[in-house]
Amino acid sequence: MAGSSIGQQFKLTTFGESHGAAIGGVVDGVPSNIELDLNLIQLELDRRKPGQSAIVTQRKESDKVQFLSGIFEGKTTGAPIGFMIPNDDQRSGDYSHIKDSFRPSHADFTYETKYGHRDYRGGGRSSARETASRVVAGAIAKQILDKIGVSVIAYVDQVGAIKLTNEDEITISSIEENPVRCPNPEKATQMEELIREVRKDGDTIGGCIKCQITGVPIGLGEPVFDRLNADLGKAILSINAVKAVEFGSGFSSVEMRGSQHNDAFLRDGTTKTNHSGGIQGGISNGMPIDFRIAFKPVATIVQEQNSVDKFGNEVIVSGKGRHDPCVVPRAVPIVEAMSAIVLLDYYLRNKSTQI
Repeated sequence: MAGSSIGQQFKLTTFGESHGAAIGGVVDGVPSNIELDLNLIQLELDRRKPGQSAIVTQRKESDKVQFLSGIFEGKTTGAPIGFMIPNDDQRSGDYSHIKDSFRPSHADFTYETKYGHRDYRGGGRSSARETASRVVAGAIAKQILDKIGVSVIAYVDQVGAIKLTNEDEITISSIEENPVRCPNPEKATQMEELIREVRKDGDTIGGCIKCQITGVPIGLGEPVFDRLNADLGKAILSINAVKAVEFGSGFSSVEMRGSQHNDAFLRDGTTKTNHSGGIQGGISNGMPIDFRIAFKPVATIVQEQNSVDKFGNEVIVSGKGRHDPCVVPRAVPIVEAMSAIVLLDYYLRNKSTQI
């Protein structure tokens, strides 16, 4: 199975399945002699792990990362950083009823058709559990980026039809103070109530995450095919359940004229507006990189659905076990991780082009 690596200078390769013995990865290209706070890496994993609140999957995983190489006495050695995260709470029996059946809008069908043999337990490699490995690499990248003044912050700005507006107050410090990870307490409460209602109905619902990266140096991006926004988009779209990404003004730009949309330059090199989302011509322009991500409802629902099995028979399927009624609260650290991985990769690539 190809496609398990991302990055060039800073490269992550992940391995493992949802119900295997462990998941993990190898991070290559980390500069040597960099101090890493392993507790901060674990804190990032704790933000993503299941069972952290009543509105996410109740699978109980400690998600304790074990580093196998590349770190000695709290510093990177320059060698590949190998790590693993044991799977502690698999309930493979919850999936025996869909061994031969396909859940609508799930990867069951495409994996079975492409490979001819799939691990149906928890979705196997297609499970969002794989993203824990990305969070480890992203946590490493975030610490290195922090040393050069780059900050990556994401939060939930919409669940279903409930969304933040320009009139809503945004308090970044409150993101981790509610289980939805919305920076507006009032809207966070409404979103939480909606997720609870959806879960009670045996259904799921989608949402959106906003991400902003500040302190980005000018000049990151390698046109024409390795534009910074193109690789950020690819990284974000590789996250389970993501259906769309928009940078800056995004889809709303189609309703604007050039005279409205153009970001006028100021004398200090910044721009009066940021419709470009911090990227112009595929290269960072020094303004905050601003983008928004849409997540679909989780495909596995408790309600009965019409489907087929791999023999072509019509069947009725319904989800069992533990699943997220809405993925966006736990996806916030994943979005931050993938963004940090791409940004650090491009930062290191940019340094290698300078004499």
